[in-house]
Amino acid sequence: MTTAEPIVPTNTPPTLAAGQPARDTRAPLPRGGNPLIEGPLIEGIDLTKHYRIAPKRLFERAGSMQALAGVNLAVARGDSIAIVGESGSGKTTLLRLLLGLSMPTSGEVRFDGMVVDAKRDRLLWLRRRAGIVFQDPYSSFNPRRTIGQTVAEPLVATRAPGDHRERVAAILDRMELPSDAPDRYPHEFSGGQRQRIALARALVHNPELLVADEPVSALDVLVRGRLLDLLNELRAEMNLTLITVTHDLGVVPRVADHVAVMQAGRIVETGTVEQIFEAPREAYTQQLITALPRLPRSPRQP
Repeated sequence: MTTAEPIVPTNTPPTLAAGQPARDTRAPLPRGGNPLIEGPLIEGIDLTKHYRIAPKRLFERAGSMQALAGVNLAVARGDSIAIVGESGSGKTTLLRLLLGLSMPTSGEVRFDGMVVDAKRDRLLWLRRRAGIVFQDPYSSFNPRRTIGQTVAEPLVATRAPGDHRERVAAILDRMELPSDAPDRYPHEFSGGQRQRIALARALVHNPELLVADEPVSALDVLVRGRLLDLLNELRAEMNLTLITVTHDLGVVPRVADHVAVMQAGRIVETGTVEQIFEAPREAYTQQLITALPRLPRSPRQP
């Protein structure tokens, strides 16, 4: 495997493994907000979400389920926040709203000051500025497409200019994958390697925001530990704002600075990692900390 230059911060043109300057895929893309305005990169304001429940019997009225109830969340530029809670607490629903994959019943999401509204446009501008890693990347891979084609998907979807092959090769190398990875297929890789491929796909277009949805829950302890360290390294290298969604508080100290605890569609407690782990106020948070296993905390990267 060749040694690639690190994926660089967003205010510096990226460098490829061969040492040749790459075309900055972000530079020609329009930005959504006013860089002179101070404020969070992304925020949810009074978010509620109801899902319709189809009637089970003839002539029975349709019902509804409330997944979110008045959620407010603001994430500063460069911050790393973990959204935690048990299954069914509303984490995934909140994630989908923040990324524009679903629209709130009421309230709004703002990214860099712009309202995220899928009814108004296709949200191409948001796709250019955000990336996501799912819990099970294999289900989101097309088994008939090579890894190179898969990782290049965001570049194609956001109409990024330039030759994508070098950029794809560089970021796969940064993910510590074999040099022939671009020409191989998803089934040829282990679970940990597939998650690295998913991370490469999420970052290949130099996003400002990365959302990781249960990124290590399906991996064994050793593999997940290295992946969390890699995620933390990339956050520093690329000046990322990071949102990690997890039910396991054990991964939180490895990647997050702040925590939002969700229960029954509400955020019941927020604070720094130290505040939440050392002096949780809510009984629910205390139960989570007591009950859930933790990974050993590793030193932070500078």
